[in-house]
Amino acid sequence: MLEHSPIFTPVVVLILWTFVMLFWMALVRLPMIAKLKLKPEAGERTSELALQLPPKTQWKADNYNHLVEQPTLFYATAFLLAFIGGGDGLNLSLAWLYVGGRIVHSLVHATINKVMLRFTIFLLTSIALLIMAINAAMILLN
Repeated sequence: MLEHSPIFTPVVVLILWTFVMLFWMALVRLPMIAKLKLKPEAGERTSELALQLPPKTQWKADNYNHLVEQPTLFYATAFLLAFIGGGDGLNLSLAWLYVGGRIVHSLVHATINKVMLRFTIFLLTSIALLIMAINAAMILLN
């Protein structure tokens, strides 16, 4: 059996968290669409649907979208680190920082949506991801 890299665990946690946000979005958004008596055509352009929903309802969808944007770089970086033997130590700690930060970012975004707090969390997680990418580059260049 092939031994797995420890960095795969935070990867799986973030994937599962993305599904938590998808289900939360659906549990809040679908009843609101029904309550507002919006027709299925309202969802043809998601940007127009977003304008018809209360902000607190839309925040969950916005966050779900965020979880399928920058985290794709995290997944690629984590897999690269795993394959080149850098999926432990500092990189593993940075991966957990990234994943934990993204979960906190989601909770802030989906509930109180304080932009400067969200931005601070985003900045910290982005720095962690950047360091992971730099570490991968350094391993590859040596």
